[in-house]
Amino acid sequence: MSALKSSRPVWVQTPRSAFTYRALTERLQGVVAPVSRLSWMVPLVITLIAALMRLVNLDQPHALTFDETYYVKDAFTLLSHGHEMEWPDDPNPAFLDGTPAPLDSPEYVVHPPLGKWMIAVGMLLFGTDSGMGWRFSAAIVGTLAVLLVTLIAQRLFNSITLGAVAGGLSAVDGHQLVLSRTSLLDIFQMFFIVAAFYALLVDRSHGRRILARKVSAAVDPQTGVPPRSFLEFGPWMAWRPWRLVFALMLGGGLGVKWSMLSFVAVFCLLTVLWDMQARRTVGIRRWLTAGIIRDGIPAFFLIIPLTVATYISTWAGWFLTAGGYDRTWAADHPGEGVGWLPAPLRSLWEYHRSAYEFHQGLSSPHAWESGPWTWLFAGRPVLFYYHGSEAGDPGCPVGSCASVVTDLPNPVLWWAATLSLLVVLLFWAGRRDWRTGAILAGILAGFGPWFLYSQRTMFFFYTITFEPFMILSLTFVLALALGGVGASVARRRTGLIGVTAFLALVVLVSAFFWPVWTGQTIPYEAWRLRLWMPSWG
Repeated sequence: MSALKSSRPVWVQTPRSAFTYRALTERLQGVVAPVSRLSWMVPLVITLIAALMRLVNLDQPHALTFDETYYVKDAFTLLSHGHEMEWPDDPNPAFLDGTPAPLDSPEYVVHPPLGKWMIAVGMLLFGTDSGMGWRFSAAIVGTLAVLLVTLIAQRLFNSITLGAVAGGLSAVDGHQLVLSRTSLLDIFQMFFIVAAFYALLVDRSHGRRILARKVSAAVDPQTGVPPRSFLEFGPWMAWRPWRLVFALMLGGGLGVKWSMLSFVAVFCLLTVLWDMQARRTVGIRRWLTAGIIRDGIPAFFLIIPLTVATYISTWAGWFLTAGGYDRTWAADHPGEGVGWLPAPLRSLWEYHRSAYEFHQGLSSPHAWESGPWTWLFAGRPVLFYYHGSEAGDPGCPVGSCASVVTDLPNPVLWWAATLSLLVVLLFWAGRRDWRTGAILAGILAGFGPWFLYSQRTMFFFYTITFEPFMILSLTFVLALALGGVGASVARRRTGLIGVTAFLALVVLVSAFFWPVWTGQTIPYEAWRLRLWMPSWG
């Protein structure tokens, strides 16, 4: 594992030699391993394995499981009308038979449309009457998320091996697997989160290379250091193209679910803090002020407007059609609302106000709800689907059988990841390791805000937004167990044996839970054997 050598400013240590481009880049980013074929081959192999696990028998069960009953039918009407439509009572049997019949009136929905548009793409490719059609996009997005976690870990830890570990854990975990095989919105939001985080990491490296080049170019040949006036605030670095990609991903995530807002806030703060630390490292004396004025303000105007514009564009179907819910609110309520906005945006603003009030008051009891204080222990995973059968029914060779889909993580992986957070927190507090700070930022953005809504109905599957950071946390601890460069041969051999045994155990446990992640028909008692906690059943 690579680490920054020191946080002391360059000019304090070796004034003449430290301001070369090579010295600055090594100091800012560590010694980066050269790109090799394995850098891409390993992620691709892991991605292919993840794709196979997510696509095999994707059309089973042939049912709209859990909240698929909302989002899949919304996706269907987006294809046919450009906006969501209402449905009659008990519409699922007709939908599953291939004869969907929505009503001729708009539906009031409280989530933005992008995730449902993404579901609709799969339905457009494979039809609307099978799970392959309405789950295909979720499976592809979940597979791409595995690839991104692999690439993130490679970049974060500067290690192909650790990238493979993180990607492999993400591929075989039941939480990510089940949501990749179910058309809920959360897997699409998680994809945009990891895509935004990857863009943020690339921007971090790119921005530091720019800083190193500009600082080394400012060196006075006579003194071997930049002028004192230059070292007061350092250079401007307003143009950061990877921040545009970052903003697009943030806007896309907001277009799936509004809970992306916490990631927008935390990730934007994180990138400015990284810039401040980089300026301090190269010897900028007023690095805090410079970080705010020369990094923070340009970052705001580069990221936020594009994020907002991307989000608004996800409502294109609503804008381009006349029948969407509240589409004509401004015309029907002249003089009300935000008067200075154009009529379509005023209508959209009212729609958002109403939807926010709905979310605030969402407190209907549910059999599978759980509070965030139970999530790190997987205390109440969600049963998405259950179908009981008896001997003689298809696939049931014994007295009673069950076909189950439960959003249960690999318990060994999940509980180990929860414990790893303590180690990561200690490393951040004691060593200020930037990687641990990045991991904790993702956990904070995905986990922390839910404690502010204690009365709201919540579910375990909301944790998918920060599950990649749980895996990165566990990968960090596994890297520590492997031993560093200075560790003895015996220490590293012991670490390798221990980590290999742990990873093998994770794979075996995933194989054990595979039937209840994929809806296979198994003996009822076999299902009961997989209920390790009473709250799981």
